[in-house]
Amino acid sequence: MSTELFNRLEQKVASAVEALELLKLEAEELREENSRLKQEREEWERRLTALLGKFDELETERS
Repeated sequence: MSTELFNRLEQKVASAVEALELLKLEAEELREENSRLKQEREEWERRLTALLGKFDELETERS
């Protein structure tokens, strides 16, 4: 195997490893954002459920 060919292969492997590391970091960031958004959605659901419960109480009191 010529030195030039070996060097090109080595560069491609290094580029692939770097791309994988960047993808791993991006995946971790997306997991964290997804977790934050899930928590936010759960909080909105709790608040909405509480508001709907208050409306139900008002309806019950009117009856």
